[in-house]
Amino acid sequence: MIDFNIPLSFKKGNEYIKKAINNRVISGDGEFTKKVKEYLDNKIGSYTLLTTSGSTALDMSALLLNIKEGDEVIMPSFTFTSTANSFAIKGAKIVFVDIRPDTMNIDEKLIEDAITSKTKAIVPVHYAGVSCEMDTIMTIAKKYNLKVVEDAAQGVISKYKDKYLGTIGDIGCFSFHETKNYNMGEGGAIIINDKEYIDRAEIIREKGTNRTQFYKGKVDKYTWYDIGSSYLPSDINAAFLYSQLEVADKVNKRRLKLWNLYYENLKDLKEIELPYIPNECSHNAHIFYIKAKNIKERTELIDFLKNNEILTVFHYIPLHTSIAGKKYGRFNGIDKYTTRESERLLRLPMFYKLKESEILTVCKKIHEFYEKR
Repeated sequence: MIDFNIPLSFKKGNEYIKKAINNRVISGDGEFTKKVKEYLDNKIGSYTLLTTSGSTALDMSALLLNIKEGDEVIMPSFTFTSTANSFAIKGAKIVFVDIRPDTMNIDEKLIEDAITSKTKAIVPVHYAGVSCEMDTIMTIAKKYNLKVVEDAAQGVISKYKDKYLGTIGDIGCFSFHETKNYNMGEGGAIIINDKEYIDRAEIIREKGTNRTQFYKGKVDKYTWYDIGSSYLPSDINAAFLYSQLEVADKVNKRRLKLWNLYYENLKDLKEIELPYIPNECSHNAHIFYIKAKNIKERTELIDFLKNNEILTVFHYIPLHTSIAGKKYGRFNGIDKYTTRESERLLRLPMFYKLKESEILTVCKKIHEFYEKR
């Protein structure tokens, strides 16, 4: 059986977990939480705070931007529920915009038409670790005085031009869920690019207290200062993640090698479409997908591969078609590509310890499927 995903882990992760336990500081902001923060700060060049998930990083973003009932937030419908939940829970109306069929990212050319007097933020989602067209998005945001929150859950170490994803907008969000390139089981990070948000982000993350400032020696005691919650992950989780970040470049190089192997062995198959990477983007090989002709063909291909012991999955059901999406959001303009392209997309096995021989087997079986049609 060729699995779809096996979470990344190293033996050193177990050693670090034991060390975290022995340190007797296994709650948030222990030794390994600080090490992860230092790595991320230095790597991407922005101020980061580790969170319990990518979802709670988005929750913090909504709090920092003071999103409230009646506000509108623009985002693609082709995304995970967390992208919308974090703003809808604050009472905002989610305004969905169609995607580009080439990258599966929000169509930057359609954003301006979705802006109203109630719009407060744009939330671009970097699908598969491939950047949205950020120059255009940032220009629009500046023109209308809007905030930009990058959902870079899948984009750790990916870049747009010379900038890491998550560092371009006002705020960025990473995910370190077990399905991601680097993981801590459940976890994430918020990236603060606007310095005026740093102090409040620390307070929101620490249950609304200025405890972090107390530990830094900025105040002589800490107290309830603002709204917030417990967004700090256990240091045990951070220890597991840190063992992976120590060799992050090695992991990234390996994943890119596997991604390119897929591409080279499928690029001549005319019946399918392969991922498109714009010239200004460098991706992290988070996902390798293909697009079948339609949902019927995709379903048949999934079944064929499963019968050959290869596990594949489709991805998001567009949010605007869901019960909650209809209740808390609206689709601006025409759904020309979001539903159609989502019904064609099929994700192939992709993880660090996937063997080259297994990729060749997957490619061979996909070729067989189309040869028989």
